[in-house]
Amino acid sequence: MSALPLLSDSPPPGEGHPLAEIKRILETVLLASAAPLSLAELKKVFDTELSNDFLRRALEELRADWQGRGVELMFLADGWRFQTRAEYQHYLDRLNPEKPPRYSRATLETLAIIAYRQPVTRGDVEEIRGVAVNSQIIKTLEERGWIEVVGHKDVPGRPALFATTRQFLSDLGLRALAELPPPPELARDLIERATNEGLPMEPPPPEE
Repeated sequence: MSALPLLSDSPPPGEGHPLAEIKRILETVLLASAAPLSLAELKKVFDTELSNDFLRRALEELRADWQGRGVELMFLADGWRFQTRAEYQHYLDRLNPEKPPRYSRATLETLAIIAYRQPVTRGDVEEIRGVAVNSQIIKTLEERGWIEVVGHKDVPGRPALFATTRQFLSDLGLRALAELPPPPELARDLIERATNEGLPMEPPPPEE
């Protein structure tokens, strides 16, 4: 992919703020936000209309401005956000040394199956795992924002079809399902990345 050309100090005609001010506004909004922000959400903070292309290039320049620092600007599945670089996370852990509780193996296996076979029913997951899936596992993953119902299978009983969410990808620092690691590595990477990034975790549900 070719590099994006640098923007001039002024936006295109009709796009009122000079580039330096636009980048300061983007930086302020993103640093203050607890969640990733999409282009549509970022455009709302400006008095004048900015094109997606111009805003995207301004964000790329802002990301370049933060290169070499302990915090980086990332583009994820559900938008842009600042986050701590992985190599500096252990310094933050010293401020809060208590490790978050981990998900059970059954929960991670269920999530991995949904991620790679989606959309799937609970019955599909049970068939692949060879054991019953505790309803608390599904509830935990839904409450965490990692899976959601996307439809119903056209069979008797019309069971719910589950798929992963954009939040699932963003929490793992990914932009698309194509970036998921190979299936054998997914469950391990889920817990490692979640722990390294300090993501809130639920206590493991009871096994059936």
